[in-house]
Amino acid sequence: MLRGGMITYFDGNFVDDAEATVSVRSRALNYGLGCFGGVRGYLADDGKQVLVFRLDAHVKRLSESAKVLYLRMPGSLPEIGELHLELLRRNDVHYDVYMRPLLLHNSNAMAPILDENTTSFTIFCLPLKRYIDKDSIDVCISSWRRVADNAIPARTKPTGAYLNSALARREAFDGGFDEAILLTDSGKVSEGSAEHVFMVRRGTLVSPPSTQDNLDGITRRSLIEMAADLGIPFAEREIGRTELYVTDELFLCGTGAQITPVKSVDHRTVGDGDIGPVTRKLQQYFDDVVHGRVAKRKAWLFPVWG
Repeated sequence: MLRGGMITYFDGNFVDDAEATVSVRSRALNYGLGCFGGVRGYLADDGKQVLVFRLDAHVKRLSESAKVLYLRMPGSLPEIGELHLELLRRNDVHYDVYMRPLLLHNSNAMAPILDENTTSFTIFCLPLKRYIDKDSIDVCISSWRRVADNAIPARTKPTGAYLNSALARREAFDGGFDEAILLTDSGKVSEGSAEHVFMVRRGTLVSPPSTQDNLDGITRRSLIEMAADLGIPFAEREIGRTELYVTDELFLCGTGAQITPVKSVDHRTVGDGDIGPVTRKLQQYFDDVVHGRVAKRKAWLFPVWG
């Protein structure tokens, strides 16, 4: 490890974290021109190995985001994936970890122009066990609407669009809630500030499609497949706001949030207020999958060591 603690990958080199900087004049800072990913690694049961969850899918989605936003990937998908693993090796990671790859339009020119030739690429990592440090949470429906995909494409995880998330989350915190759920302009459920929405109604797991101005979530897609493994019926469809008030179970999911149960929406208790049986079943199965205990899903895991 270099001086100063963590090592970061920045534009072709592994450097001390403090050296991975951009100018205050950068378009990336001034206009939010860029996109990012979020990738998790889990400490295996042996206490040494770290298993990175669905690394290939995360790198593929980053490349698709780059295509939409006129950013240039600095190598092939396997090469970018290996950079993530090498970053963890150089930081001697033997713990639950989060990695953030960032593609930025890093020019000091004044105008907000998307130019592939000014792309910077960086990856940093940090220890992370829980993004939301509660067993279950209270949420509200935000007065802020999810930014439309035809305005700022949410499926790309664009850096600038997270002002929308930040406004919704601050409103939730100010109202005494833990998180916000945003609606589309047409009034349908989109997603949380940084999580997808799943509910259980009449025994069926339901989630809005990724065309509801939300991210094409890798954890979301994974949970749909996990539900099939467990024999849980699933339906992808629009969800109305008031359905969340009368649903049997509700949870948010994402790379950071993993599976976070919701106990109330706008002060309406979800179900009986406890974590529901479908949610618990998925939580346990998810934990088994990411720690390498499920043979069927080991192809989703990328070991860092050995």
